[in-house]
Amino acid sequence: MRHHLYNTIQAIILIAILSFILSLLSACNNKGPQGGWDPNAPVAVNIAPVKLQQASYTESYPGTVVALNQIELRAQVSGFVTAIYFKDGDRVHKGQQLYSIDAQLYAANYEQAKANVSVQETNLQKAQQDAERYHNLAKEDAIAKQQVDYADAALAAAKEQVEAAKAQVRGVQTSVKYTTITAPFDGTIGISQVKVGAAVTAGVTLLNTVSTDDPMAVDFSVDQQEIYRFAKLEQAGKAGDTTFSIAFGKTDVYPHHGKINFLDRAVDPQTGTLKVRLQFPNKERLLRAGMNCDVLVHNASSAPVILIPYAAVTEQLGEYFVYVAADGKASQRKVHIGTQIGTDVIVKDGLKEGESIVTDGVQKVHEGSVLQTGAPAPAAKATNPKK
Repeated sequence: MRHHLYNTIQAIILIAILSFILSLLSACNNKGPQGGWDPNAPVAVNIAPVKLQQASYTESYPGTVVALNQIELRAQVSGFVTAIYFKDGDRVHKGQQLYSIDAQLYAANYEQAKANVSVQETNLQKAQQDAERYHNLAKEDAIAKQQVDYADAALAAAKEQVEAAKAQVRGVQTSVKYTTITAPFDGTIGISQVKVGAAVTAGVTLLNTVSTDDPMAVDFSVDQQEIYRFAKLEQAGKAGDTTFSIAFGKTDVYPHHGKINFLDRAVDPQTGTLKVRLQFPNKERLLRAGMNCDVLVHNASSAPVILIPYAAVTEQLGEYFVYVAADGKASQRKVHIGTQIGTDVIVKDGLKEGESIVTDGVQKVHEGSVLQTGAPAPAAKATNPKK
């Protein structure tokens, strides 16, 4: 009984599967120009010619505020910090004393080196007298020539020892000087990395950082295709120029305009970009090194640009394309777009004046689509063949 029921269920399932397959085959046979969507049917679109137009717009680049001059203060002698003469964040002036390192050992070495100079100068005086005496005796043939040579050699050695002792004094004197750290230029000092009593190692321990704060710089990168344009802007820069400004967020625009400080010497081979540095006045101390901002470059050039509707552009994996209409068919083409102005966008590369592009109905178009402008053709009625 159970075996008969199992066979019946299997038969029902098999019949259902066969019926589903037959229905699919029937649906596929009814597709085509008379039974459904025809991929070769003309697509109703709007087409517009590509034209050069005058445009005044502002381009935005991500930038970073940096100091024009910044130096890390490191200990040049080893020892213990004995005093700090500033408050964190203070304005400092060139030559202002900032740190002191214990100088007792270096001062003692300096006094010892000076005493050594005196000893060597005394030895030199004795060697000078001996050499003169031997030369006088040699004139009377009262001494061997070899003794005169020895005296001359001792005199030369004494002179060199005096010079070596003086050089040692200068070296130790430099170490004594290095126990006092001063500001290398006018600027702002940061937070001290050491406290009074801390041990520091020559050439290793970072004490603090000093940077200039007026004017400040802003670094950003431009594509190598824009280098020529920015080089011309650098040459044409003048007082009162409003080409460059910076903004923080969507509403905070820095009140002063900047100018190009320099263009980097070479293009970065890994990114294909060139670093540009701008310079901004900063008397109010509103700009701080490390701030991120948007560099706004106002473009009021008289040279016309290609401006097309942004709706005509499609994006695929970070790249941008448009459909060019030629001989009644669509051909997809990659473009390099620039700044968006309202509902339009600037095309920097990929299109030429006089070409035509699809501006409306892009979603229905694919490579090789037959294009139809104006009212769409009436759809063909589906007919079922008589059985």
